[in-house]
Amino acid sequence: MADTDVLRARFARALEGARGPGGGPDPAPYADNLLGRWREPQRHYHTLAHLTAVLDRVDTLEEHADDPDVVRLAAWFHDAVYLPDRSENEERSARLAERALSEAGVPAERTSEVARLVRLTVTHDPADDDRNGQVLCDADLAVLASPPSAYAAYTAAVREEYHFVPNDVFREGRADVLRRLLGLPHLFRTPHGQEHWEATARYNLRGELEMLSTPAMPPA
Repeated sequence: MADTDVLRARFARALEGARGPGGGPDPAPYADNLLGRWREPQRHYHTLAHLTAVLDRVDTLEEHADDPDVVRLAAWFHDAVYLPDRSENEERSARLAERALSEAGVPAERTSEVARLVRLTVTHDPADDDRNGQVLCDADLAVLASPPSAYAAYTAAVREEYHFVPNDVFREGRADVLRRLLGLPHLFRTPHGQEHWEATARYNLRGELEMLSTPAMPPA
């Protein structure tokens, strides 16, 4: 389980870095609100463990970002609103970021950048010159390069979040997502991601797609 005290401190550092001189309100209530959202019962993959993993990967990739603290805040907000049966989660998360960060004293330009990055996670397809977007998207997608057992746990958790979707519908939808990802020229845009994650992620995606494309066996 993620250490919430450590996460609160990480949020405070990112918020203070993004606010710059002058400060603002106490970061703790904002951190606690977000932590409560990431603990909601409908989440099985999009949990505090996922948030922590994304933040860790942003730390790994921070040299490739133009504004690492803004990317860290975008990681905090990118799935802050998450209802599996809704299609506008990213937009609602971005609007939450706009409201909260403005109130918390983050300058308008940086608040807008956080919201833009959150919206970018709809496609995970940043522009070639979008260094902040490349870091956030790579950090979010790095789970695709997990070892076999961790990848299997990831796919099982995603399926559990969509437990209300019939199997055939889920398989078709998930296969479409995998094909779209495999169709990208690069899954990862940072040099680190391309070197360390790209090949393994594509191997995992192709394996999952092959499994989803295999007709289910009828019950005995």
